[in-house]
Amino acid sequence: MVRIRVLVVDDHRIFAESLAAALAAEPDVDVSAAGSGPAALRCLERAAAEGRRFDVLLVDADLGGKVPAGRPAVPVQAGDEDGLVDGMSLVTGVRSAQPLVRIVVLAEKDDPARAALALQAGASGWVAKDCSLNRLLTVIRGVLRDETHLPPALLTGVLRELTAARRHRTESERLVESLTPREREVLRCMVAGLGRKAVAERLYLSPHTVRTHMQNVLGKLGVHSTLAAVALARRAGVGPVDLTGDVVERGGQLA
Repeated sequence: MVRIRVLVVDDHRIFAESLAAALAAEPDVDVSAAGSGPAALRCLERAAAEGRRFDVLLVDADLGGKVPAGRPAVPVQAGDEDGLVDGMSLVTGVRSAQPLVRIVVLAEKDDPARAALALQAGASGWVAKDCSLNRLLTVIRGVLRDETHLPPALLTGVLRELTAARRHRTESERLVESLTPREREVLRCMVAGLGRKAVAERLYLSPHTVRTHMQNVLGKLGVHSTLAAVALARRAGVGPVDLTGDVVERGGQLA
C-alpha cells in the first residue's frame, strides 16, 4: 500500500493533535504535526535528508497570527522559535524549496481574497477547518493528482480576485515599460532599498541627477512615494538590483 505522508502545521495544539490523530487512523496515511513555521521547516528538511519527504502540508491560514493586509510576507528564514513565520510565507517558502510537496491551507472562515493569495503563493487547496474528515481526505488525495480544491462558495470570488490581480499586474507592467532604461535601473535600486546617495554612487551619477530620475519614475508610475513605486514595481515583476555584483559601468549615454 502506498502511504501518504502528511504534515499538519498549526499553532493551536489541541486542533493540530486532534486532526493528526484523526488522519493517523486512516490505513494509508502517516501524519506528523508541527506547532510553528520554523518547526515545520525543520520537519521538512529532516524528512528530505532521510529520503522520506512529506507529500502534503496542511497549513493554518492564521499561523503565527493574522497578517495585516498589504504587509509583505516574512521570509521563512526570518522566523524564530515562537513561530513568527506566517502561514502564507510558509506556503511560499515550502513551494520554492520543495516544489513536489502539495500544500493545503486550513482556514477558520471562507475568504476569497486570502484564498486567492494562497493559490498565488503556491497552495493547491483551501479548506475550512470544520470540514468533515472525508472532505479533507478527498482534498488531500486530490491535490496529489495535481487538482486544485476550493469550496464551491469561494470559486466565483477567488476567480474575481485572481482576475483583478492579473489586471493590476498588466497595468503595472505597462507603466514600468514607459520608463527609460536608466529610470528602470533607478527603480531597481529603489526596490533594493537604496537611498539617493547610494544610487548615485552605484550608477556614477550626481545626487541631483538621481533625484531627477526618481521624480520622473514617480511621475510616470503615477505614484507619490518611493514605497508606492516599489509596491507597483513588485506587482510588475521588477526585482531589486543585484547588490553583490559589480556596479554599472560608467557611460555617458546611460546618465
